[in-house]
Amino acid sequence: MRKKPLKKIMRIILLSLAGLTVLGTFVFLWKKAQPIELVYETVIPERGIVETKTVATGNVEPRYEILIKPQISGIISELAKEAGQKVSAGEIIAKIKVIPEMVALNSAESRVNVAEINFKQSETSFKRDEQLFKQGIITAQDFDTSEAGYLKAREELNNAKSALEIVRDGIARNSKNTSTTQIRSTITGTILDVPVKVGNSVIQTNNFNEGTTIASVANMNDMIFKGNVDETEIGKIKEGMPVKLTIGAIENQSFEASLEYVSPKGVEKNGAIQFEIKAAVTIPDTVYVRAGYSANAEIVTNHTVDSVLTIPESTVEFSSDSAFVQLLIAEKPKQMFEKRYIRTGLSDGIKIEVKKGLVKEDKIRGAVINK
Repeated sequence: MRKKPLKKIMRIILLSLAGLTVLGTFVFLWKKAQPIELVYETVIPERGIVETKTVATGNVEPRYEILIKPQISGIISELAKEAGQKVSAGEIIAKIKVIPEMVALNSAESRVNVAEINFKQSETSFKRDEQLFKQGIITAQDFDTSEAGYLKAREELNNAKSALEIVRDGIARNSKNTSTTQIRSTITGTILDVPVKVGNSVIQTNNFNEGTTIASVANMNDMIFKGNVDETEIGKIKEGMPVKLTIGAIENQSFEASLEYVSPKGVEKNGAIQFEIKAAVTIPDTVYVRAGYSANAEIVTNHTVDSVLTIPESTVEFSSDSAFVQLLIAEKPKQMFEKRYIRTGLSDGIKIEVKKGLVKEDKIRGAVINK
């Protein structure tokens, strides 16, 4: 008898749970079907300057980078400087040990031997003629001819010896100050790179070979920005425009520059036509900029001189040739907006000029707050 009431109670509990589940599901679906009341932030128009800019990517580098090359072939025997050091014009960067060519060395030695034979013969003849002239046996003209031959033979011997020294050692004793074995800087600046090491073979620069680079030197006080501008923007810029430069390696600082070159010819890169530009950069003495730093250049192509009413361009909606915003007309009990047509002006991609349709006290719809 007691089992029947227990079964009845269990049935009632199960039916109640099923009913609550159905009711909860209905309430959940009903709430989900209700429209969500969005709350928007409001934006107030502000007065400011709107600038249109073209952004170019590139890098900062010295205006002139000089490659120092040897005037004689040989092996690097000493490096007096390394990359990053300052160097003055005429200061020695490296020294070269000459490895003579055997054919040239043999020819130079042979020339010295021949010159010595001629000199000894001329010297003997000159001394004999000198004695004969003192005795009045030969004329002054014959003596002058003999003396000239002696002096020529001596000069030829000296030249032959100098040529042998140059072939063998790369330097003549009478021209140490202009030695080609001492590689000197041609400008005053900073050494950017020394691509050779002691023991490396180097080739002289000549009409048929540009030669081995011993070092690259540049004046780091004369820097330029070199970058590229897309063909869609190149028509907006010209030489003389101001440039604002930001360097990736130097945070929270910008540099003034002046556009001084716009390439007349474009080059295709990644499917787009790019035009090279160059701008002279003003670097303060307190900042050290290394060659090759990546940088972005903002070129102001047009700007408003007087302050104008501006709003974020994201708040403006466009339809055909019309532009409008959502103007706030009520805040409580809920936000209400109405469409307000405006006339826009210059835009920099972030904010846009409003020429007509709004006043400074208006509030317009911005981004959604409670997404």
